[in-house]
Amino acid sequence: MGIHHLYLAVAIGAEVLATSFLKASEGFTRPVPSLVTLAGYGVSFYFLSLTLQAIPTGIAYAIWSGIGIVLVSTIGWLVYGQRLDGPALAGMGLILAGVLVINLFSKTAGH
Repeated sequence: MGIHHLYLAVAIGAEVLATSFLKASEGFTRPVPSLVTLAGYGVSFYFLSLTLQAIPTGIAYAIWSGIGIVLVSTIGWLVYGQRLDGPALAGMGLILAGVLVINLFSKTAGH
């Protein structure tokens, strides 16, 4: 795992934080959650741009968005009590499977 994979992990973490605080911002009417959201997206896009120096755009975006979807959905369930039904869980399982296939078997994943 190289530095660009670390950049991608930071980008994912910042995006998940920003998206999680987006709900708490209540339409950008609450200052602190709104600032966390804006800062998180800024950090996320900056580190995603660094990632793209070595990892193809489509691959990086698939990993970034796929892991982000699963983590944000998990946070929504744990923090906000949002329900995840069987089809939602199955879909997220397929997303995770896709990310694993890209990382384990793709020669274009920046390895």
